[in-house]
Amino acid sequence: MAFSQTVVLDTITRSAPISIDIQGNRAQYNAQMPPLNQVAGAPKAYYSYYWETGDGNYSFKEKPKHSYKKAGDYEVRLWSTNNYDNGKPPASRPKKVTIAQVTDKEASTDAESAFAKAELNEISGAESSLARDTDLMVRHNREPIPEQEIVLITSYRNTKDYTTSGKLYLFYNDRAFKDDNFKLIDTRLHHDEKIVDETIIASTMDVDHSDGYLASTYESYLKERTLFVQDSTKRTDLPLTLEQSRGEYRNSQVITFDELKPGEERNIFRTLETTPEMLKDTSAIVTLRSIFVPDDNYENHSVKDTELEIVTSHDPNKMSSNGTIMNYRLVRFKRLKFKVRFQNDGEGPANTIKLEVDTPEMFDRRTLEVTDMYPKCPICPKEREVDYSCLDTILKKDKIIFTFKKIYLPGTAQKNVTDKDSTKGFVKYSMKFGKDFHKTKTRNRTAIYFDKNPPIYTNYSTTRFLPGISIGVKAGTIFTPSRDNASEYFAGVTLSPFKSYRGYFQAELFLSASSFETLRNFETSDVNDIGIESLTRFSEQAEEQAISTYLVPISYRYNLNNILAVGAGVQLKVDLSSSCDTTTTGTFSQIIPGEGEIADPSQDTVQTTECDKGFGNFQSGLFIGANVGGVRIGPSAGVRYVWNFNEPTSQIQLYGIWKF
Repeated sequence: MAFSQTVVLDTITRSAPISIDIQGNRAQYNAQMPPLNQVAGAPKAYYSYYWETGDGNYSFKEKPKHSYKKAGDYEVRLWSTNNYDNGKPPASRPKKVTIAQVTDKEASTDAESAFAKAELNEISGAESSLARDTDLMVRHNREPIPEQEIVLITSYRNTKDYTTSGKLYLFYNDRAFKDDNFKLIDTRLHHDEKIVDETIIASTMDVDHSDGYLASTYESYLKERTLFVQDSTKRTDLPLTLEQSRGEYRNSQVITFDELKPGEERNIFRTLETTPEMLKDTSAIVTLRSIFVPDDNYENHSVKDTELEIVTSHDPNKMSSNGTIMNYRLVRFKRLKFKVRFQNDGEGPANTIKLEVDTPEMFDRRTLEVTDMYPKCPICPKEREVDYSCLDTILKKDKIIFTFKKIYLPGTAQKNVTDKDSTKGFVKYSMKFGKDFHKTKTRNRTAIYFDKNPPIYTNYSTTRFLPGISIGVKAGTIFTPSRDNASEYFAGVTLSPFKSYRGYFQAELFLSASSFETLRNFETSDVNDIGIESLTRFSEQAEEQAISTYLVPISYRYNLNNILAVGAGVQLKVDLSSSCDTTTTGTFSQIIPGEGEIADPSQDTVQTTECDKGFGNFQSGLFIGANVGGVRIGPSAGVRYVWNFNEPTSQIQLYGIWKF
């Protein structure tokens, strides 16, 4: 079976009504799910679930049970996700639950509290050994599809031994993207937290060092202080973190909390809607940043960056990258991140999973670095075969092959497998660009093999570059064949996309200083009644000078290779100022019959005229040309032929240009 993502076009609204069975303070939730629209050729379609119980708890089970600790009215919500399904997710209207009284003082819930079951691994759901010290966790119910909702669950916990008040920050809408990723449409608070509208400027006291011990110079004396190395999640310079976050994200939300008791954990729920503009960035990895300040009196804080993949359908087999929008000037030494997700939909466990990942030539496969994976296992050694679970990596000319060997990944159709997340896996890796890579868009996907079954193909993951701006300096000379003794020199700037690979548009603006001379000879004659001809021969010498501006509003250029380019476009010219100096000399003579021509210097004439003109002498034309040298970036030389619609009609330009 092979399945690639397709854009969701279904406009039929489906609903999943909620039903609740209440017995005292205990409730069991269920929903009447509509039939699934199976994607042809894909694994069997199924629903996944996310419930909110209305009192600050939540669950990912299909039919969860929950015991309320207080009497009152609660609003239960359900978001269901259709996997391998052609339609939109079914909508469920919130349903109110009234708890008259609580008789069970030890009321409990099987809803998935964030820290009661520890910080969950992305796939397995297994407990973390560091859960006891974890104070911030962020989860989401599904990957975002344009114009669909996702829920962001922020769980925070007081790991200190005293009651605290603090803040939670959410930063969203990466500045790396031109359009917004999300709209924050709802925030649900259950512990008297408050949303505050504040300028994000931190004002705190000191750093709290009371979380551990530092040995002193005294024997058998331990001081309640610690000096810890900061990592990606624990930081101490809050103003710096906020300043960096403001630079990376356009939007933010600040929530304050009070009276958080030692060991107490709380959940905040936010509904985000993916904007339709993000449809063009499907397969992109975007981030949300959460910051937890556990105590307002100190700068200690936790930072969690949550990666989300903009998708077109809820397909667990997917390839994505953070390289959907890149600045070509800055990526040479940047590591581009990739992620391949997969799910075993078989009736039994998979022991070998092979991922054949298309890899464009622009990447240096020798810089491959695997950053994370599931199932967790070491990288296979190259020199020998091993009898333990490992991830093998093979580099080929146009692909990278990852192979999970000797693993156990349950299948969704396997008997007694109820946790769909346990059937999913992933590989995260990064690479650098090669030494000579072009500014081109790439498309690549992954073929996934489960044991000896036919491959399942992921969507195409794309990488593309921002146009960028390249400013060029241009100077040269212009020849006008129809004018004698003409000279014109110019200098100016060009504007174009940075280092385009093939075709691109370019605009130009430059000033010129020109001068030319013309020499014109003509004569006048007059014959009197007795046949004597009066003849005046004139010689007119004119010199003109002008300061002009040339504008190329648009031209199209095409790079044939690294050193040769051709182009064509429109050129406009207007004189900013011009001056002229004309001297006309007349030589008089008479032609007398029988005597010939007799000069008469007394009647010779000399006339001089001067003129100054302002803005005027507009010209327009078309041109073709070619460049040799660093046509993508750097210096090059060019020649251009211009044909004007008015006199003088022909013009040849020779120039040099340096693009930065």
